Amino acid sequence: MKSSKNLLVAAVLVLAAIMFPALVPAQDLMNEAMSSFPAGTIRVEYSSPVKLRALPDYAALSHRYVGQRLQVLEENLAQLGIQPEDVDTMVIGWKARGAGMDLSGLAQGRFNPKGVSDRAATQGIAASPLAGTPAYCFGSGATGNCVVILGDSLGAFGTLDSLSAILKARAGEIPNAASDAGFARRVEEGRADTPIWGVAVGPAIADWFKGWMPNQGNVQLDWKQTFQSVEALSYSVQATDNVHLAVKLDCTTSQSAGSLRQVMEGLKLVQQMAWQNQNPNLRNPFQSLAVDRDDRQVRLNLTTAYAELEAAGMPGKS
Repeated sequence: MKSSKNLLVAAVLVLAAIMFPALVPAQDLMNEAMSSFPAGTIRVEYSSPVKLRALPDYAALSHRYVGQRLQVLEENLAQLGIQPEDVDTMVIGWKARGAGMDLSGLAQGRFNPKGVSDRAATQGIAASPLAGTPAYCFGSGATGNCVVILGDSLGAFGTLDSLSAILKARAGEIPNAASDAGFARRVEEGRADTPIWGVAVGPAIADWFKGWMPNQGNVQLDWKQTFQSVEALSYSVQATDNVHLAVKLDCTTSQSAGSLRQVMEGLKLVQQMAWQNQNPNLRNPFQSLAVDRDDRQVRLNLTTAYAELEAAGMPGKS
């Protein structure tokens, strides 16, 4: 009887693997990324292009959300024979670099290492050896995009230096992002069942916020000071008939959360006034922004139409 039961369980597992072959990799890509990004990563973002492409307004959302650097990356991947439809899920990581941010990431989908190698040779794209793995680079200097194929379903992208760090972290030669217990806990707490979600700490908090709430008039805020009491920011984007953005700001104390809520309410008012002056004939996509507080947490919720998001010229990733 026990043997029959074990055979039944095994059969169910095999059937599940056949019916849902991509389910586990898609769910575990963030875990893979946390083991691949080096320690010192201060922001991560999960996205599911395969889900977003099913939306009727995907073109508008993608145009405003993807950002210039990732648009360039798409063009680079196309030269290697990898089309946007070949990428199902993606995790991007940011590290502070001087006054800016260094961006790199992992992508899951369908990649043919030999096909990529052959296409690169046809296109005259030389492979740069990187820890025994060919890296295909575009442009020059420290900010040029490079791509490495880690397997039939996994690839990585970033600058040559950031890819070197990823390969070293994956090999255990340097600490990875998962080794930072505090950051790893924040990432686990920030997980959301939405096509886009992410977590930011440190200077990445202000960097994210400035990108998502433009048109602040002539207000000159000390962003570092504004968010000095915020330990972590987590966000999720749900896209259906409208775009819904939910943000959580975890503060050090209840008092600091109360102060931050007042700042957010004031910034909302200034943004609305600036929008009215600059775009008197357009509906403000931030009109429905709600600011709430629960003890040490400040919450922002925004629901807006795709057309309004497009009109706002919402910046995406730099």
